[in-house]
Order: sequence, then structure tokens, then C-alpha cells
Amino acid sequence: MSLPQQITFITLGAREMSALRAFYGALGWIERPGSDDNFAGFDAGTVRLALYPLGRLGDEAAPGEREPEIGWNGVTLGVNVASPDAVDSAFQVALAAGAERIADPVKREWGGYTGYFADPEGNRWEVAWSPYP
Repeated sequence: MSLPQQITFITLGAREMSALRAFYGALGWIERPGSDDNFAGFDAGTVRLALYPLGRLGDEAAPGEREPEIGWNGVTLGVNVASPDAVDSAFQVALAAGAERIADPVKREWGGYTGYFADPEGNRWEVAWSPYP
């Protein structure tokens, strides 16, 4: 037996659930039925993005540890899109929704085109186009 090689959900601990829900809604993402300020879910392809109050998530996943500070925690989330123009468009949607600009989209040395933004609680997102399948 082994752990299945798949990711089915990613949970972000939220300090301000209503504000974070509003941000992802402003990206055009649709909340799953039953979402509220106690737990919210968004289908993201084959992965579900969940938002859960940070204190409650800490009680489950990091009991006895301090809450993390806002900002980069060494993890990025990513969205692949169909073209460099789609990177630019998605990046602008994120900024209009209230994202913080981290790094404007640029051509990367490996041949792709990517940019980085942070959601209102500092979670880092990469919008990327790759020339490779």
C-alpha cells in the first residue's frame, strides 16, 4: 500500500474568511454550495481549494504552534493557462480583484511565461504558460 500520488484539495487558513471569499469570488471563481464563513470551497479543475479559519485549521493541523505571519511561506499555488496573452489577462483580473503584484509576467529562462501575485492574506499564486505539454 502507498499514499496515492494525487492532490485532491488544498486548504488555505484564512484570517478574514469573508474578505478572502470575496477575493476568490472577484476572480470569477464559484463557491461550492454550502460555503460560508466557517468553510468555503471552490472547484479548481480536479483539485478543490478550501478556505478555513486559520485558528481552527491550526487547532487541527498545527496544535500548539504559533499562527504563521502574513507573507510568503515557501509555497506557491499555480494556474496554467493556454497562452502568454492569457497569462497577462489572468494577471490583470487578479490585480483588479485586489491581489498584490509580486512579479509581473515575464519570459522565463526555461521558455515559459509567468507572473506572481499574492491574495489578500499573502498566499502566492503563479499564473503560467508553458511551451511544454
